Amino acid sequence: MLTTDYTDGSPNWVDLGTPDLDGAAGFYTGLFGWDYRPGGEEADGYAMFQLGGRTVAGGMAVAPEEVRSAWTLYFQSPDADATAAAVVKAGGTVAVEPRDVMGLGRMAIFADPAGVTFSIWQPGRIEGLGAVTDVGTLCWSELYTGDVPAAAAFYGSVFGWEISEMPFEGGSYTVVKAAGASDEAAFGGLVPIGADPVEDAERPYWTPYFEVADCDVTAARAEESGGKVRLSPVSMEGVGRFAKLADPYGARFAVIASAPAPGA
Repeated sequence: MLTTDYTDGSPNWVDLGTPDLDGAAGFYTGLFGWDYRPGGEEADGYAMFQLGGRTVAGGMAVAPEEVRSAWTLYFQSPDADATAAAVVKAGGTVAVEPRDVMGLGRMAIFADPAGVTFSIWQPGRIEGLGAVTDVGTLCWSELYTGDVPAAAAFYGSVFGWEISEMPFEGGSYTVVKAAGASDEAAFGGLVPIGADPVEDAERPYWTPYFEVADCDVTAARAEESGGKVRLSPVSMEGVGRFAKLADPYGARFAVIASAPAPGA
């Protein structure tokens, strides 16, 4: 489970790149109850989404002819420059070199060998998101990829992730966690694209999951607000009920109403 006790290699930030930031803000504030805090010139227009006064995501406008509308996950790095070197050594590429962000921390943007974009955040005055796992916040992440073993090797080399297999009826699910973390601290999974009929095999990508109180209500609300239901709500025993969605500008994400923890 993702927590705000961030450890190196775990997700500690997520942000949205969209051609219409105000329009996207209207969609997500209606969907999750977020508050929208537009960014000023000093932040190059980078906005914050908050819930109960705690930051739960970032957002920025992107040129549609240059960047596809998408959510980007950030993973914690103790040394952005060292992580950049590790990415290149493992066969990835550096899209944006490590740089300081107003004294708040350091960030960089990369692509893995399959071309999937991801980022890192080296904490400074901002450690990461102010809330995760609560309703309306980031709670899980998944990489859809054409080669799970290759992805596991790449991210394991860069972040030291530990990989395990969780069996379920008809197959298994590849789970990832930070080095030395307990099984309960797992924060994501690696999924073969070919095993998921709603995924485009030409577009491997990371997707964030946001916790919701009612998956069906949230999926219906997304569609009513101009979004798309890519996978209708489905239940998985011991996991919860989840759906895969897209916002009106094509950014893909998922929502889940997690099953209660054993004994809860």
